[in-house]
This record gives sequence, C-alpha cells and structure tokens, in this order.
Amino acid sequence: MTGRTDRNPGDAPADPLLELYLERRGNLLRFFAARSGSQATAEDLAQELYVKLAARDPTITAENPVALLYRIATNVMLDRARGEARAVARETAWRRVAHMEIGGEDVAEEVPADDTVASRQRLRQLVEAAAELPPQMQRAFRLHKLEGRSHAETARIMGISVKSVEKHISAALKALTARLRR
Repeated sequence: MTGRTDRNPGDAPADPLLELYLERRGNLLRFFAARSGSQATAEDLAQELYVKLAARDPTITAENPVALLYRIATNVMLDRARGEARAVARETAWRRVAHMEIGGEDVAEEVPADDTVASRQRLRQLVEAAAELPPQMQRAFRLHKLEGRSHAETARIMGISVKSVEKHISAALKALTARLRR
C-alpha cells in the first residue's frame, strides 16, 4: 500500500506507473539533476516524463515497474539531448549558409532596408501589446519568452505553479497574436 488516500471513490482506476512516479518524483529529480547538471532542466525533464507516462496505455504493465520508470526517464533525457544536438547542428549549418567569411571574420549579409523597417514596426507593436498584458501574465511572458527561463524556473521566481506559468504564457500568446493581427 502506498499510503495515498487522496483519491475520490468515483475516480478511475489508478495507473500504477503514475503512482510510482508520484512516489519517486524526488528521486527522479535527483536522477535528472545529476545527469543534466541543472535543477531547472531536471524539473522540465520530470514534467516531460509525467506527460509521457500519462499519455501511455495504463493497461500495459511491467514485471519491474521501477526499472520501466527509470528506462522511460532515461529515454526522455536521451530525446532531449538528441533534440538539442539537432538544434546545434541546424544552427551551425545555418551559420555556414547565411554568413560569409572574409579574412577569418564573419560578415553577415545586410537585410534589405524595407525588411528592417517592417521588423522594427512589428517589434514595436509587440512591445506595446505586451505592455498591456495583466502584470502576472506579462511577467511570466517576459521571464519565459524574453529571458529564456524554463517553466519551472519561471514558476519558482514568481512563486506560482508550473501549470499557472503555462496558463499565463498561453494566454499571453493568444492575446498578443490577436492584437498583432489587427
């Protein structure tokens, strides 16, 4: 018995692997942090693991659920690492194509003036629209999208849940998109 009594009698049958995840979440965070070197990345990986577990078929069981849990956790880390490696490769390839070198120095091609003016105008509109967002939504948007912080780090800084951060950012993106389409 896990000692968990927070289920309502009408709830659907529990998924043993999700129950195990909840019991061992602290250990999983340490597992991820030790391998990634970052508590924020560990939080993100733990969230990705939960989503992956919640999306799987709960009727599929394993002889050793702990081993399965850590196998899936390892796969989540590997997927993240592969994605990051692909992003670095894309960036490197783009730099080779989009930049010229003269005398060992990067020389970027100049953007046409009309594109620069249009980009500045869109940026000004975005800044104005973001300034009109409610304060919490604006702060979550700034921390995550402009400063590049993870959802977990943004939540910690703001003193709210990761789910609240996700809702703020989603609402901000919808509001900004609607405003910029006008």
